[in-house]
Amino acid sequence: MEESRSSSAVFLNSLPPGTAAAAAMIAVRALAKKIGRQEILRGVDLDVAVGETLAIIGRSGGGKTVLLKHLVGLLQPDVGDVWIEGQNITGMSERELGTIRQKIGILFQGAALFDSMTVEENVAFPLREAGERDPKVLRAKVREMLEVVELEGQEKKMPVSLSGGMKKRVGLAPSCVLYDEPTSGLDPVVSDSINRLIRRLQQRFGVTSIVVTHDMKSAFQVADYIAYLHQGRVYFHGTPVEFQQSSDPLLQDFLLGRSEEHLRVES
Repeated sequence: MEESRSSSAVFLNSLPPGTAAAAAMIAVRALAKKIGRQEILRGVDLDVAVGETLAIIGRSGGGKTVLLKHLVGLLQPDVGDVWIEGQNITGMSERELGTIRQKIGILFQGAALFDSMTVEENVAFPLREAGERDPKVLRAKVREMLEVVELEGQEKKMPVSLSGGMKKRVGLAPSCVLYDEPTSGLDPVVSDSINRLIRRLQQRFGVTSIVVTHDMKSAFQVADYIAYLHQGRVYFHGTPVEFQQSSDPLLQDFLLGRSEEHLRVES
């Protein structure tokens, strides 16, 4: 059965033809990926402008994290392309991807800090990997970033002594950040703090962000645009207001948390 689509939704396959990948910070074209026999992504098209915050939402197992991993070359597509600042990263070697990854930070669930490094060393690590060697410059950049994420005075702490929210704040940094469930496992107050920090990074440094989340409050708070993944494709792409005002049953069911079983009972 063909899926109904709301007239208020903006669908990527209706964008003007010939949209240049070079005009976006991140551009995904016809991305498809199978894992085993399961089709996870079935032709994803997506553009993220410089300085934009995009929230990617959808049901569990719908391919959100798989898509995120393609954006830094951790997975290679079966079909399609990923462009970062006008460069097609599909098929790049690990050495070539190293240059791309200097521009992009990724915050997985659990924060993924180096346990043997202090907060200061964790923040400085990607800067050193990018070639910065001047100790004064490193200290200044680390100090500035920790001030932005409200962790001044925590430089010498080890990750084991940090709270969940503090660990995630340490992981926020470069010109583009990909977040995989940044508020997962955090209480509402700390979640709000993380959301405000994502916005602050955008406003102060022009950081481009992609936020994979199940938390609709978080999506509405941080996102300029929302992309809803359904059955391996981008079903909806539009503003938070357009999403909330859509009459599309599929979007409304997700927004209100209504299961198919619930709908069968109601009918």
